[in-house]
Amino acid sequence: MGRCGVIASLLGLLLEANTDGNVFRRIWVKCLWSLVTFGSSIRVGLARLGGLEIVIRELNNWEDDGSRWYLLEILSALTTIRESRRVLVHSGGLKFLVEAAKVGNLASRERACHAIGLIGVTRRARRILVEAGVIPALVDLYRDGDDKAKLLAGNALGIISAQTEYIRPVTEAGSIPLYVELLSGQDPMGKDIAEDVFCILAVAEGNAVLIAEQLVRILRAGDNEAKLAASDVLWDLAGYRHSVSVIRESGAIPLLIELLRDGSLEFRERISGAISQLSYNENDREAFSDSGMIPILIEWLGDESEELRDNAAEALINFSEDQEHYARVREAIGHPVFQSMQSRLARIRASHELMVRSMRRVTIQHLAHDHDLP
Repeated sequence: MGRCGVIASLLGLLLEANTDGNVFRRIWVKCLWSLVTFGSSIRVGLARLGGLEIVIRELNNWEDDGSRWYLLEILSALTTIRESRRVLVHSGGLKFLVEAAKVGNLASRERACHAIGLIGVTRRARRILVEAGVIPALVDLYRDGDDKAKLLAGNALGIISAQTEYIRPVTEAGSIPLYVELLSGQDPMGKDIAEDVFCILAVAEGNAVLIAEQLVRILRAGDNEAKLAASDVLWDLAGYRHSVSVIRESGAIPLLIELLRDGSLEFRERISGAISQLSYNENDREAFSDSGMIPILIEWLGDESEELRDNAAEALINFSEDQEHYARVREAIGHPVFQSMQSRLARIRASHELMVRSMRRVTIQHLAHDHDLP
């Protein structure tokens, strides 16, 4: 049908449509919608004939028309084509993409959501999408949709939140429980998305508190896979200065140690990474010591897992540099793994200090030769 010029004819009729041709216009739009559902080749043909621009024009001109639903589904279908997404950005059509994510059948809303995730990687596009109401639209799609919709909406919402000014509205829209659901689910991709987005949202200390509380619940009541995923997020959060105290106050540390005693090797390896990070903080060292972690770390120095040995050694080095705990880790100081890690960390620190001094020297030299300075 596309080769016979049906698409071109329908587009021509739409271009000629006016207020007196409302009834026929709806028929033409529905015919286009039916054609688009046949597959990608029809969509490509429609896009090459300027179909997206005409759809955007129709959406601008006919706000309360009964054919609007079909137009939005045509638009979402066309956004599966890269060039159409570019046209959408530059033609002021992003507000209609957000609208398409709100209405229509689920497949169409998912297509719109996928396009939002692809387009939203640029700051300019994110701003336009947010102003058009994309955040509540994505949250609603997550709540209404199936597993695929949840992944797409969660991913797109994470892309929007990557711009720090949008972290607060994303959180206020109720996104944290949605990502807890993804983290606790069975889909590995969902777990990865949730972990990445939690790392973004936790930049705000208030969010870090809420996230830590949810992670503790998973550690208490989740299945093994969910507990592994929660431990990964804790490891990530341990790298944030404000999250260190948050993790400690959430009660996660005693839970982690309790789970370690009966956990698998994979679980111990993942948790050991979080412990090595947290051990850089004095108060967390105290919490680990009180929970009986030091003997476990010393035992791990002889484990077959290299990752476990290295993480244990790094944590024990931090304990050994703390006068409050030195006596309890003294027996580990002579262990070959401990000494090897100590030498490695010393080289890393020396290299870092050298780099800082070099950067400072370059900066001073640059300023000294900047003749524009007063």
